[in-house]
Amino acid sequence: MAIRVLLVDDQPLLRTGFRMILEAEQDLAVVGEAGDGLQALDQVRALQPDVVLMDIRMPRMDGVEATRQITGPGRDGPAKVLVLTTFDLDEYVVEALRAGASGFLLKDAPATELVQAIRVVAAGEAMLAPSITRRLLDKYAGHLPSGEEPVPDTLHTLTEREVEVLKLVARGLSNAEIAADLFVSETTVKTHVGHVLTKLGLRDRVQAAVYAYESGLVRPGAQ
Repeated sequence: MAIRVLLVDDQPLLRTGFRMILEAEQDLAVVGEAGDGLQALDQVRALQPDVVLMDIRMPRMDGVEATRQITGPGRDGPAKVLVLTTFDLDEYVVEALRAGASGFLLKDAPATELVQAIRVVAAGEAMLAPSITRRLLDKYAGHLPSGEEPVPDTLHTLTEREVEVLKLVARGLSNAEIAADLFVSETTVKTHVGHVLTKLGLRDRVQAAVYAYESGLVRPGAQ
């Protein structure tokens, strides 16, 4: 089964370029296009894509709000959103990740990276290095809660070891690095990460890192 992709960008030439790249791949199928966030919502409902390639700055409804509505709670098997941006350290990217995007990609990324990113996101993984997530969250900490809010009840559902793992995920460590840090196997770390995502209702490691900052578990700039 080919991965169904919806292209969302207010520039027709860019959409055409993306379509040409993606349709050259046997396992990818472009099922539709949209020029703004409102059109994207209609197309997602009508076409049921697996991945939405989403521009952020668009008229009528931007990519952040469209992402929030596409991936929000109560959505049955929501499409994954891969955000397109001109700059990697962008406050809008932070908002898109908080809204539910599975990662982001620069608009000038090579075609091979675009194709691989769509495959990764479709498989349920996060297309964003945890270290970049951390740089973003540190840089735009002012857009996040102050940390003075009450600790979310869901955090109390985690075991001590799962909290440790969540902190390390938010610090940008890979499973292998976490395993070395905690003196456990990588398989054990994968199990803990899976439990953390399930208990907190999170989709991937990017969302876990955002949650750790928002809950006050990790402070911007902390080691």
